[in-house]
Amino acid sequence: MIEPLAAAVRVRLLRHARETLAAVTHGTDLPVPPTGDAFQQPSVVFVTLKCDGELRGCVGNPHEKQALIEAVGLMTRQAALEDPRFAPMAADEVQRTTIEISRLSPPVEATRHDIVLGTHGVWVKRRGREGLLLPQVALHHAVDVEEFLGLACQKAGLPELAWQDESVTITVFEAEVFGE
Repeated sequence: MIEPLAAAVRVRLLRHARETLAAVTHGTDLPVPPTGDAFQQPSVVFVTLKCDGELRGCVGNPHEKQALIEAVGLMTRQAALEDPRFAPMAADEVQRTTIEISRLSPPVEATRHDIVLGTHGVWVKRRGREGLLLPQVALHHAVDVEEFLGLACQKAGLPELAWQDESVTITVFEAEVFGE
């Protein structure tokens, strides 16, 4: 379970992400991040950008906890400019883009039977290959648990049914998800 952030902190994080998005796409100085203990919590964050309702970038680093505000700024920049699935975002897209932040709980090892769709994200790993899907992905794609695990395996470059193999590690996590 992940302790939810205060509403005012979430609003400020979204504002910082919006200001960062504008700065990196317009080539201006990055915004000054807010200060305070709430923004310094070690966190794993994913930032999802949607332009005109379509996915435009989603980046996070599950391997490293960073101060919450630093993670939001960095993942916003990377989602806008470095998601390998998309060309870098152009300045004229910013006004049509919505931002969603997912703050992840620590992952715990699990089996297929432990996964609750819409509550858990999954992270599959095998021999240096890994695929992570946020909890909201299962709902967006309207999949069952096996399909969700299959999508995570495909993201890792593994066969769709690789999750059934003993050499694959499955971990689950929860996420506090909020957006504009």
